Amino acid sequence: MTIAAVIEEKLLAAFSPIHLDVINESHQHNVPPGSESHFKVIIVSKEFEGERLIKRHRAINSILAAELAEKIHALALHTYTEKEWQTYYAENTPLSPKCLGGGK
Repeated sequence: MTIAAVIEEKLLAAFSPIHLDVINESHQHNVPPGSESHFKVIIVSKEFEGERLIKRHRAINSILAAELAEKIHALALHTYTEKEWQTYYAENTPLSPKCLGGGK
């Protein structure tokens, strides 16, 4: 199973999202072809209602602790309630920050 599939499976089980994208952005970084080390997650869930951004991120980091410790180098999180998603991003996927080169 790919790391992207593991991320997706775990987040689906934990948050029952309305919308979930797990995007492998490794190809945009200084890593070997086929790497799975840099990801962007866009998740919309009712679980985030009334929760501050830091608590949302901590919840995801907790679910993905093993992957973050061993396999994932970078994880860009975009976490939304359904209302936030509809208001700001339903038509436009948020961009990840540019890589500063890491090992260069």
